[in-house]
Amino acid sequence: MAEHESIWSDLQGVAFEQGYLDAGGVRTRYLHAGAADLPTLVLLHGSGGHAEAYVRNLAAHAEHFSTWSIDMLGHGYTGKPGHLLEVAHYVDHLVAVFDAIGAERVCLSGESLGGWVAARAAVDHPDRIERLVLNTAGGSQADPEVMQRIITLSMAAATEPTWATVQARIKWLMADKSKGYDDIVASRQRIYRQPDFADAMRDIMALQDPQIRARNILGPEDYGRITAPTLVLWTSDDPTADVTEGRRIASMIPGARFELMTGCGHWPQYEDAETFDALHLDFLLGGRDV
Repeated sequence: MAEHESIWSDLQGVAFEQGYLDAGGVRTRYLHAGAADLPTLVLLHGSGGHAEAYVRNLAAHAEHFSTWSIDMLGHGYTGKPGHLLEVAHYVDHLVAVFDAIGAERVCLSGESLGGWVAARAAVDHPDRIERLVLNTAGGSQADPEVMQRIITLSMAAATEPTWATVQARIKWLMADKSKGYDDIVASRQRIYRQPDFADAMRDIMALQDPQIRARNILGPEDYGRITAPTLVLWTSDDPTADVTEGRRIASMIPGARFELMTGCGHWPQYEDAETFDALHLDFLLGGRDV
C-alpha cells in the first residue's frame, strides 16, 4: 500500500509562515521559510496552481534562502483582477512582491507558467534577478493539442470542482499515475471551490488562446537577452513538451546549464523533491557547500 502523502507531513518540523502581503494593491498569499537576513528566493507555480507546489522544497531551501512560494496573480487565494491575464500582468505583480518583501535582487525559480513569467522578468528586469531557474517552463512554443488539453482539464476542475475533475488535473502533472495525490487534490479543490473561481480560471486560461499566446511567447531574441546565470531543468515525462524543447530553450540563453530529471512529469520539485533540491541548490548556491 502506498504511503499517504500529506502537505502537513511535508511541512512538519519546518519553521514556516503562511500569510498575506500587499503587492501593488493586490492581496497576495505566500508561504515563507528561512531567516530574513538570508538571500531571497522566490518560487513560482504553474497555470491554475498555488504555493503548495513547493511544500516539499521549503525545508531544504530555507537553510540557505529566505524562501517565498507565492500564489501568483489571479491564482490560489491571491487577488483576482477580473481581466484576462497576460505575462506582463504577472511580471508586474511579481516585481511588486519583490518590493513588498524588500528584496532588491532575488533568485527566481518558476515551473511551467511560473517559468514563463520568471524568464520574462529576467528579460525585463535584469537588475532584480540574481539567478534564474526555468523548470519545465512554458512560453517557448504553442502546441495546440497541449493548449486544448490544459483548457479542458482546468475548466472542468474549476467549473465543477469534484474530486474526480480536480484529481484528473493533478494527475496530468505527474509521471506516476498510480498515486492518488489526495492531499494536493483536497488543497486544490478547496481553492477551486471559492466563489467565482471559474471566472478566474477563464482569465488564467487566456495564455492558452492562440492569438493571446502569440503576442506573449518568448523567442530567441528574448531568451538571448537573459543575463542572469540560468538553469533549465526538464523531465523525461513532461506532458507539455519533450526534452528537446528544454534543450532548445537552454541553447537560446547565454551560458545556460541544462539538467534532465528522469521519472518525473511536470512537477519534478514534488515527484522527486530530493533530486530536485540537490540540483536546484547546487545551481543556486553557485558551487558553495550545500
